[in-house]
Amino acid sequence: MPNTVRLAPHQAATLVWPAVDRVFRAGMAATSQGGAELCQRYGGPSAIGFLVDFRTRLAAPGGTVSAAQLAALTRYVDPTECQRILDKQVAHGMIHRHDDGGISATVRGRSFLVELYDLHARVTAELWAGHDERVRRLVGTLGRLLDAALTDPTCGDGAFRAMAPPYEPDGTPPGVLLLNRLGALRCHRADAHAAAWQAAGHTARSIVALPPGPERLAIELETDRRAAGPYAALSPPERLRLLADLAALPG
Repeated sequence: MPNTVRLAPHQAATLVWPAVDRVFRAGMAATSQGGAELCQRYGGPSAIGFLVDFRTRLAAPGGTVSAAQLAALTRYVDPTECQRILDKQVAHGMIHRHDDGGISATVRGRSFLVELYDLHARVTAELWAGHDERVRRLVGTLGRLLDAALTDPTCGDGAFRAMAPPYEPDGTPPGVLLLNRLGALRCHRADAHAAAWQAAGHTARSIVALPPGPERLAIELETDRRAAGPYAALSPPERLRLLADLAALPG
């Protein structure tokens, strides 16, 4: 790492985000290829619904996603469609819907998530084979970023608070730790993006339809500013190392 390069927190937020997204998507895509049999055993896609996306909270004993957190996690999903998905999961006995609008996994739902964690362990071990030291280093660095984000007083009760800290039972393999910590950091970025487009007067529907141009660029820059806080917990060389480690992972 050249010592002459000093990556500021907001620059790290800009550059690390695409790498985080790429590595996370690669891990999830590899899992989906091997997860069809598991999914079908529990009733198929309509039974699984949001369990995969919300796994790092719902897998925990007593883990609940509140109504506010659910709204944040599904902010780009039509509310009627969201309720339809939840209705199917309730009918399949995979989730409980609480009177206050929150959700939690049933015993059957948590059994699925235990098996999903095992599947993620096998898939990530294969996908990132030969990168053991890099994976362990990334797990540690991401843990520091998540800790910093969780102590940020400006962090509201959104998608990130729903997914962080990730559920990490004793013995969780490094590949699963990495995958889930990447997912939690993506939620932090998602909340920053939502705050940026809301401040610009947009809705979830209008921001999706907004074409490239000066207005979208301004929102992306504001997203970077809002997402930069946790990166201050790392030194400039550590920010560069994080970027290099993510870039080196296959997928």
